[in-house]
Amino acid sequence: MKLMNKFLVIVTALTLTVSLSVNAVSNITIDNKDPYKLIQTVADITFKRFSNEQNDIRKDPNILKTIVREELLPYINYRYAAFKVIGGQNFKSTTKAERAEFTKAFRDYLVTSYAQVFTLYNNQKVEFAPAKDFSKSNVVAVNTAVIEPGREPIDISFRVRKNKKTKEWKAYDMVAEGVSLLDSKQAEFSSLIRQKGLPHVTQMLIEKSAKDIVFK
Repeated sequence: MKLMNKFLVIVTALTLTVSLSVNAVSNITIDNKDPYKLIQTVADITFKRFSNEQNDIRKDPNILKTIVREELLPYINYRYAAFKVIGGQNFKSTTKAERAEFTKAFRDYLVTSYAQVFTLYNNQKVEFAPAKDFSKSNVVAVNTAVIEPGREPIDISFRVRKNKKTKEWKAYDMVAEGVSLLDSKQAEFSSLIRQKGLPHVTQMLIEKSAKDIVFK
């Protein structure tokens, strides 16, 4: 299994507009005013649901898209991540309407990407590093380690950002063994945006998002 696949398997927030809310499945309150509690609670909820619905998922793998949409997407700042992927130079050459369409396509692309990688999940254990004082921070890294028998632990860091107005935290990036998912996507799409324009890349993401989830 490739490192990036392992990385995405542990996606719990990746990348978070609700106040304190109650998850419909688990009835667990999610505290999005605390980035450490947020990541750990969303992770617990997501993987428990994945485990509970395993039989149905085997029959219809696209259920994974629903799980990602319902359990992860509300806690991912996909708009901020999408704008970061567009990049400062490209941003100036795009219109507000084009960026809005790209953001929607990028959101759905994340859902499909994470759902596909969830087919690789095999009850890996995740250990969370102790929380640190975040009272004076707007961005924090929630560090974890993925433990798999017979393999070296994989260091995963979730980058979580606080909304200055609402004071709520949402994830916007993840770094696995020093590899940033957001930076990788920016590198992948940036040249295409410059060469063929943002609408072209948006349509490409729409096509990718429409693919069915399959177990390989």
